This record gives sequence, structure tokens and C-alpha cells, in this order.
Amino acid sequence: MSLVDLIDAIGEGPVAALFGLLTGAVFGIAAQRSAFCLRAATVEFARGQLGARVAVWLLAFSTAVVWVQGAEALGFLRAQEARMMAVTGSWSGAIIGGLVFGVGMVLARGCSGRLLVLAATGNLRSVISGLIFAVVAQMSLHGWLAPLRNSLAALWVTPGGRNLDLRSLLGVPHASGLMLGIITAAIALVLARRNRIGLSRLVFASGVGFAIALGYGLTFWLAQNSFEPVSITSATFTGPSARTLMFFLEPFPDLGFDVGLVPGVFLGALIAAGAAGELKLQGFEGAGPMRRAMVGAALMGFGGMLAGGCAIGAGVTGGSIFVATAWLALTCMWIGAVTTDFLLDQERGVTATP
Repeated sequence: MSLVDLIDAIGEGPVAALFGLLTGAVFGIAAQRSAFCLRAATVEFARGQLGARVAVWLLAFSTAVVWVQGAEALGFLRAQEARMMAVTGSWSGAIIGGLVFGVGMVLARGCSGRLLVLAATGNLRSVISGLIFAVVAQMSLHGWLAPLRNSLAALWVTPGGRNLDLRSLLGVPHASGLMLGIITAAIALVLARRNRIGLSRLVFASGVGFAIALGYGLTFWLAQNSFEPVSITSATFTGPSARTLMFFLEPFPDLGFDVGLVPGVFLGALIAAGAAGELKLQGFEGAGPMRRAMVGAALMGFGGMLAGGCAIGAGVTGGSIFVATAWLALTCMWIGAVTTDFLLDQERGVTATP
């Protein structure tokens, strides 16, 4: 049976959910084995180090850029049709939301994607934080926090009802995106060699970036073969976490890529951790860390929704197709995280361990 036959047999929604499940599983396995996390990279950077965590993040990011830009050059993707590019972008949302998300991920000791991966290994701190993140994200999308989010996002938006391509905004050639990915990958490999990162971890870090391209490729193919409109997207966790939560609460939920993505990441990380013998129940170390993590998760839920994506959604998925507001949000996430670590954790001697 071909994939087109599968669409005819079970429908576009279930196929999209299966594509999300596959993309999530690849991401979950790769992220668990490589310990990929933006929070860890920013904290390491804040402490004057260009170590293993920075190298892993740069390699994952650059691999996503190379794969996605290569796919577009070969005609397997049209980035201008992607969901993040086809909607109005918010400069104010990227700045405020990015800063808030950056603060939150340091307080929660992990970005939203990392929390989901850790939850699959038995980390109860991440389970609680992840649930709070999803609830606040839903509140920011359609609940009590939605008016505040909408007001902040409307302060400064992109013109023409669409987002902007960063390369066009800067007036540089389109091919510069692929070149930037290659140069960044080379820098990541130099750092990896300097920090003696093993080949296995490098392969899995690259797998994180490949998962982003896989999601884009699968949803683009589905959009070309579907009678109904299909969003071209890839891994992101703010909106999908909220929609996955509602999927289990609504009486007649709709299936889609987002609904398959989150369970896919959990299953992939669970399988990877189980195969490596790393499944272990872990809880909070006390009331203080619990309060800190809960506040951080709430900030990430609101900040990620305001910024138009989380550390993965804006930082890698949006960044790989050069969405201008995604790059701004990513920059602000770094600034928020570095500042928070410097003001709160370094002063108190808190370790950088996730």
C-alpha cells in the first residue's frame, strides 16, 4: 500500500498524526541520547565555556539548517508555505516571549522539549513541569491569558499579513542559509573535537536536526497529496503540548501532526532510555526547587506561546527556514537564559547540571 492509498484508507488527519508520531520518535531518540537542550547550552555559555552542551546544540541546529535548506533546494520543500512563514509574525511577541521563555527554562532546569524527554526516563520533576507548561500554554492560546498574549503580540507585527524571511530582510542571497548551516556545523565539530565528544553522541545530535527536516518533508508531501489544507510544519512543543492536552479532554478531538508529535517524542525517549538502562524515577529535591520549577514551567508556557514557538519550535524549526521573528525569539531566549543564570544561579553557586 502506498502512502496515497493510506490517505484514502484512513484519512488525512490520522496520516498526519502518524507522521507526527514518526517525527517525534526520531526526535525523542536523538535528543535523549545526545542530551540536547538549549537551557544547558545557554548556561554553559553564560559561565564562559564552549563545552559539550554548546557543541551538541550547535550541531543539532546546523544539521537542521543544512537538511532543510538542502531539501528546499532539491524541491522537497517550499519554506514560504510553512505555517510559521505564512502567518503574521510578532516582533514584540518574539522579544517579550523569548525573554520570558529564557528565564523560565533556566528556572525549570530544562527547555520544554528537554522536559518531555526527561519525563520519559522517569523524571517526575519534568512530568509535573511539563503538565504545568501544557496547561499554561493552553490558557495562553484560548484561555484566561489569551487576551494578554494577544495584546502583547499586537504591539509590533510584521507587515502584509505574513512573516519575513531573515535573508530577504538583510538583503543577502538565499543560498547564504545553506552556507551558514555548513559553517556552523564546522564550528560545532571543532568544539566537539576539543571537548572529546564521542561519535555516537555526535550522530544523535545530528539526528535532532534531521528530525526537523523529516517533519517538514512529511507534512509538505501530505499537503501536496491532500484534498484538505494541511499545515507544513515540524517539531515544536508549545502549541502541540496544549493541543495534545485538549485531545484527551475533548469528546471528539481532531487528529493531526501536533497530536502525534508529543507522544512520539515520549515513546522515542522512553525506548532510547530503556535500551541504555537509564530509566530511573526521580523527584524534586525539596519545596524550593519544586516552586522554582513550577514557576519556570508556567513562564515557558506563556513565553513560548507569545514568542510563536519554544526553544525547538522557534529556535530550530523556525530558525531552519529563516523565519525572522523566530531568529529574534531565539536570540532573546539566549539573553533571558544567560541573564537569569548569572543573576540567580551563579551568585548562589548552583551547578549547571540539568
